[in-house]
Amino acid sequence: MPDVTCMGIVVADIIMRPVDAWPQRGRLALEESIVLRSGGLAHTTGIVLAKLGVDTAVVARVGSDLFGDFLVQILADHGVRPHVVREPRVPTSTSVVAVSSGGERSFMHMIGANGRLIPEDISDDLLRATRIFHLGGCFVLPALDGEPAAGLLRRAREQGCRTSMDLAWDPSGRWMSVLEPCLPHLDFLFGNQDELGHVTGRRDPAEMAGMLRARGVGAVAVKLGDAGAFVDAAGWRGRVPAYAVEVVDTTGAGDAFCGGFLAAVLAGWEMERATRFANAVGALCVTAVGGTAGVRSREETLRFMESGAIRSHA
Repeated sequence: MPDVTCMGIVVADIIMRPVDAWPQRGRLALEESIVLRSGGLAHTTGIVLAKLGVDTAVVARVGSDLFGDFLVQILADHGVRPHVVREPRVPTSTSVVAVSSGGERSFMHMIGANGRLIPEDISDDLLRATRIFHLGGCFVLPALDGEPAAGLLRRAREQGCRTSMDLAWDPSGRWMSVLEPCLPHLDFLFGNQDELGHVTGRRDPAEMAGMLRARGVGAVAVKLGDAGAFVDAAGWRGRVPAYAVEVVDTTGAGDAFCGGFLAAVLAGWEMERATRFANAVGALCVTAVGGTAGVRSREETLRFMESGAIRSHA
């Protein structure tokens, strides 16, 4: 049975690069590359964990369409256990991702079947068999966000799971009002600096993490991009710098960080080492197009950590 079960958003990503300017209305722009990749916080983190050797399941909803078939097949191809509800009349969630020459991304997103995901989509039997329950996509799961997610996290703990959540961008701007019910039921909370800044109203990562831990979260990881990550946990807090790599596409880097961190937690590593490993997984992720193509095995990632350059950051 799975060591980690990821539940949340799964997305068919149509990735275009390089996009440094949008064409005028009615005009045509030529791109070097337009590819279909799997994405979404739960889908990507699940595959990353599997590539790192962790037995993983993904709970999700997709449409009864080609994109849904594609996402389920990708999970199976990587040895991830899919627990997927097929929606007969709602399409699979899809994003168009425009990647700049520098690897930064802009998104156009259709929620689709992700909007139908509910707590009842995961059974108590699966939770009892799981060591860590990871919920990916807070703020873009309209049937799950807020109190339903809090109840699900509470139920996961009652079944013996450690609990984890990774944030998405909140297009509604509600932020803390949606997240707050979940905080006392989280062992790990992940978010980037922009997301957690909107949640907390703070700019300093240490203040963000401290505020969230004071509201009941066990450990907070603030993802800082090329500045690394700041983690505040029982017994250790600090910033760990990023690894220097040639950036091709930053899609999925934050999800890869989560997968690396959770794999390290399962291995029993202390927080600083877990954060360094997560940074390495995220760094390798951005060396290829899409959220998982650049991710290596655990052994390859550890070798990269021994030889990889640390990025200096003011």
